[in-house]
Amino acid sequence: MQANKKPSVTSPRKGEVAHSVQIPSSLTVKELAELLNISPVEAIKQLMRNGIMANINQAIDYNSAATIAKSLGYETAEKSPHQPMVAAKEGRRDQYLGEQNLKPRPAVITVMGHIDHGKTSLLDAIRQTNVIATEAGGITQHIGAYQVDIDGRRITFLDTPGHEAFTAMRARGAQVTDIAVLVIAADDGIMPQTIEAISHARAAGVPIVVAINKIDKLNANIEQVKKQLSEQGLLIEEWGGDVICVPISAKKKQGISELLENILIVAEMLELKANPHCPASGVIIEAGLDRTKGPIATVLVQNGTLSIGDSMVVADTWGKVKAMFSDAGKRVKSSGPATPAKILGLNGVPQAGNILSVVSCEREAKTVAQKRREEKQQELQTRAISLDSLSSRIQQGKVKELNIVLKADVQGSIEPLRSSLQQLETDKVKVRIIHSGSGSITEGDILLALASKGIVVGFNTRPDPGAKQLAELEGVDIRCYEVIYDLVDDVDKALKGMLEPSYIEVIEGRAEVREVFSSSKHGKVTGVYVQSGKVSRGALARILRQGQKVHQSSISSLRRFKDDVKEVEAGFECGVGIEGFGQFEIGDIIEVYKKEKGYLTGSR
Repeated sequence: MQANKKPSVTSPRKGEVAHSVQIPSSLTVKELAELLNISPVEAIKQLMRNGIMANINQAIDYNSAATIAKSLGYETAEKSPHQPMVAAKEGRRDQYLGEQNLKPRPAVITVMGHIDHGKTSLLDAIRQTNVIATEAGGITQHIGAYQVDIDGRRITFLDTPGHEAFTAMRARGAQVTDIAVLVIAADDGIMPQTIEAISHARAAGVPIVVAINKIDKLNANIEQVKKQLSEQGLLIEEWGGDVICVPISAKKKQGISELLENILIVAEMLELKANPHCPASGVIIEAGLDRTKGPIATVLVQNGTLSIGDSMVVADTWGKVKAMFSDAGKRVKSSGPATPAKILGLNGVPQAGNILSVVSCEREAKTVAQKRREEKQQELQTRAISLDSLSSRIQQGKVKELNIVLKADVQGSIEPLRSSLQQLETDKVKVRIIHSGSGSITEGDILLALASKGIVVGFNTRPDPGAKQLAELEGVDIRCYEVIYDLVDDVDKALKGMLEPSYIEVIEGRAEVREVFSSSKHGKVTGVYVQSGKVSRGALARILRQGQKVHQSSISSLRRFKDDVKEVEAGFECGVGIEGFGQFEIGDIIEVYKKEKGYLTGSR
């Protein structure tokens, strides 16, 4: 594409001959928009409609870009790595164009569910009975993904820690999973993490297959689980719905074959195909640094075939494939679509969810990586939506839907809040509660908001330290309220463009109560250990007990040994007195903060 020259191409209309466009194995959303002669906003909308969350500077793979091009009426071809990227022109064809180059590929499955409901046991049972037999090589066999063989047909399982890892990948633009298997224990039924897993799978737009596990237990109640599923909007086939439900016992290996057969049925309906003959693109499943081998990454190839010697770029890292291992640890020379492989040769450790693309040479890989590194800061700043910036983005047509992750202190508060928020919809923007639950705000909530370009709203609850840190890193807006009117009023004002600059909280430090004693001068005081940041005399502070706020005021006294001090840094112990509070308990957390006026992520 020549600089400063926009292609004069319009989308084909009904009845016209389709235009053809050549698309590289990896390109940014901005480049795709220029290639198709549409606005970046329209390109992002089209991606979101297809379940792909990406911003203007984020790289997407060929499959994702081709889906958008086809929806606009183009015929697509993957450009040769030796050809320059060109704008769409009528009649252009490529050696990779055509249905004849698309071959059936294995389905990619993620197993999700509540802790202790048997996700690991199910994966182990599948692996022990069906994993493809190959020789083990000189590298660890656990690579985050593996394949099983069912009567000559393969299925790829992602061995992730659960729905948070699943959504972390999607948050970075990688739509990895084709089908989600939801594991529910027959003796426990649907639990909070089960509901979270359903929300994450729905947000990704993937079909759900339910595996009701532990049916061998005496107190198993399969019918009760089916009823609970219907209450969550998952109506199973025997009840007139379209959700496949298979009773299993991972422990006794009962129902495993039936589950795999049903997964294959769903995969057939999806008609999953890929082109194994084009330059490879894929997604990083996990990565790490080995002391002797250097950066090691597990890639799930999505399109094309990845081979030894291929030059590759992953986000802002680059390199050449020096060695490759299969899911069974055997050295291999190449890996095709929906096949996991562990590779050596990158110059750094990428993140899970990053897109790997094969390019023509190492020089091109290095150039692309450097350009992405320069754009990374801008990408972080434009990735998420904040409540303060919402109205301007609505006016610009950038936002048609406000996605909200809603957390409250008790389950009883959820429905009134949900109902109140959904009534705020306007003709310009809809309000969508993508997940709700009780308890503190977790990292999983932040990842779900990030992947869905939404915000997190808390009512009488607080974010965990890890969630707060992740939100600040990724730019996810967290809003915490104690009065329901304030919560609804803020969202209403944001939708109408009247929201005033908010006072945001900046956490300065956290300290854990280790000892409680009396002081003749200051009353009840506590001995604490400063876990992070600093504790300052006179600073605002709140007492958290098991994640819930029990008091909020300020630090009235601060002593180190026998001396009064102004502040104490992380890693030290000190004595703290809190204004108007003396009912300390061992294990309480003192959260020290200040309020600043601004438009950044914060809470009321």
